[in-house]
Amino acid sequence: QVQLVESGGGLVQAGGSLRLSCAGSGRTFSLYAMGWFRQAPGKEREFVAAISWTGGHTYYSDSVKGRFTISRDNAKNTVYLQMNSLKPEDTAVYYCAKARAAISGRNNVDYDYWGQGTQVTVST
Repeated sequence: QVQLVESGGGLVQAGGSLRLSCAGSGRTFSLYAMGWFRQAPGKEREFVAAISWTGGHTYYSDSVKGRFTISRDNAKNTVYLQMNSLKPEDTAVYYCAKARAAISGRNNVDYDYWGQGTQVTVST
């Protein structure tokens, strides 16, 4: 069983930055890729970013590429999402998820454990 707990969300003005953290439990955390997804009101959950088990490979959605950075610290069982140049359209609940494999996909079905989410609100 894996538990994931997100933190770091909040209210920020457009152009600002936030850093999300996702703390995972379990000794196998470092063996799997991790991802971040988000869900805005009235919309489906969408892929944001993913990182391979070693951190050597990262993937981003086109909407956040160049503004967001995903990273991980396996010694701390934690994955991060640094979000810069935030826009109002980034407003959503952000979820971290553990992938089913060492290399991640971009689809919900590629992930088997999810956190409860943290709210990010970007004001104009």
